[in-house]
Amino acid sequence: MERLETFVYWILTSKFRKTMVIALTIFAFFASLLMFPTGGVLARMLPGKSATTYSIYVDTPTASSIEQTKKVTSCVTNILRNEKEILDMSIFYGQGIPLDYAGLVKGSLMKRTENVAEISVNLTPIHEREEASFLMISRLRPMIQETCQNLVPGTVIKMIEQPSGPPTLAQIVLEVHGEDIPQTRRIAVEVANIFKETKDLVDVDIMADDIYKKYQLLPDIEKIAKLKLGIEQVNNILYLAFQGMVVATKNSEHRSVQTPIYLVLSDKTRRLRDSSKDAIKSKLSSLTLMNRQGLMIPLTEVVQIIKVNSTPMIMHKDLKRMINVIAETDNVSQVYPLLDAREKMVEYFSKAYTVTNAPFSTYMFDLELVHKITGAKYLLRWDGEMKVTLDTFRDLGAAFIAALVLIFFLLVIYYKSFALSGIILGGSFLSLIGVILGHWVADIVTTETFFLTATSLIGFIALMGISSRNSLLLIDYAMGLIKNEGMEKKEAIAKASATRATPIFLTAVAIILGSALLAGDPIFGGLGVALISGTVAAVFVSLLFVPVLMDNAKAMLPDDCEEREEK
Repeated sequence: MERLETFVYWILTSKFRKTMVIALTIFAFFASLLMFPTGGVLARMLPGKSATTYSIYVDTPTASSIEQTKKVTSCVTNILRNEKEILDMSIFYGQGIPLDYAGLVKGSLMKRTENVAEISVNLTPIHEREEASFLMISRLRPMIQETCQNLVPGTVIKMIEQPSGPPTLAQIVLEVHGEDIPQTRRIAVEVANIFKETKDLVDVDIMADDIYKKYQLLPDIEKIAKLKLGIEQVNNILYLAFQGMVVATKNSEHRSVQTPIYLVLSDKTRRLRDSSKDAIKSKLSSLTLMNRQGLMIPLTEVVQIIKVNSTPMIMHKDLKRMINVIAETDNVSQVYPLLDAREKMVEYFSKAYTVTNAPFSTYMFDLELVHKITGAKYLLRWDGEMKVTLDTFRDLGAAFIAALVLIFFLLVIYYKSFALSGIILGGSFLSLIGVILGHWVADIVTTETFFLTATSLIGFIALMGISSRNSLLLIDYAMGLIKNEGMEKKEAIAKASATRATPIFLTAVAIILGSALLAGDPIFGGLGVALISGTVAAVFVSLLFVPVLMDNAKAMLPDDCEEREEK
């Protein structure tokens, strides 16, 4: 360690060399911070994890027939059959798959219409395939959507992974709040179009029913009464003609409830030749009912055919009407697509609305739209994994600041010096350089994007104590040499750096070897990399940067030594 002592003393004896060490350290710190806006290091709540299963949601337009849904679903399964790593598939028409974690948080359990289907895909074990499940999804998504979505215009096909992070509806969710439902729907459609034009956003969908034209069969109560028929009689034959009805029940000795027996017409008989009013009228004219006088009455005499708009489902949150627009990110951080989409929204909606940051909002990205003519107000509120990510990073940042403050005051009480406490704290904070550079290197050497995650921040907070300990060892030892042996300050600092380097290195090696087991984990890899790279940076900061600051701190010297140095 004599060379290290000589090297540190060589730095301390030159004002230029000390300035260079400080300048290079500050440059490295700000250069590492610039990796966030430049995209060198991407932040995300948790990275994607490779699983043995994923789901595919097929949503054809509202009121689509089961045949149209099957047509799109068959196209998807035909593509999946060419994948060797897929063991089997299960298809559920008109409903979601048996409840799983993804279905629980994304609401697929509530699907009960003919225009939806869900495909459950099971893969070979993780250790038997080279491609991770989320990489397979990223590769197959454009192929499936380009080939199959256009078979029925308006279809949305979504590739759903098992969430590795918080239970959210989607990675990016935008809630459109407004009392005027038609206008709220139009704003939601415009938001969805902006999402589709935003890079790295996929699986864009509007969580609302489509409004379409339909024919309503309305029994004429007055005519039914005049023709000696019953309303229940008319309703029963309508159900029989188009859907089916319960005509009897069956008792079973093994069950306590009765089993209904349905009477359903053949598929050919129930079908219409087309979707026109004339086709419905022709179908009704073939159906007759016998009244109480024994006369046969055509059904068209007592049923009116009226063309009306469908009634969409209205969603509420916190007793306020809203529509969700959702999107997923394709193996990238959600931050940059969100900022890009928000900027486009501000520019687009500024033509007809006054766009401002939403008042009284806990989320800084929320927007309030006020129509320039009518004065109607609409709220664009962000939610989903993106919001959870920013909330988590905010909370961890607050915890980090709290840790800094507590450490600082403890050091002030111990040293009775703000300068020495600031030196220790500054050296600890600079371990962030290693954390960011470590994630940048990990992203280069790995085939997948290596994100700065919530676990990475936990590792950085844990490093504060380790880095502070290194600086404490140097300062205490150097102050002891100065006070007890009367050693000159620069020499004492260099001696302390060389003497305490061995325990600092041994501590760093122990942390690195222990954290290496975490570095390969898909979830806690960020924690492992943060501890490894942050510890390496903390060693260099402690042995080079902190000694320079110690040399400039008068609090390092006892009172008598300080007076002599000033003279």
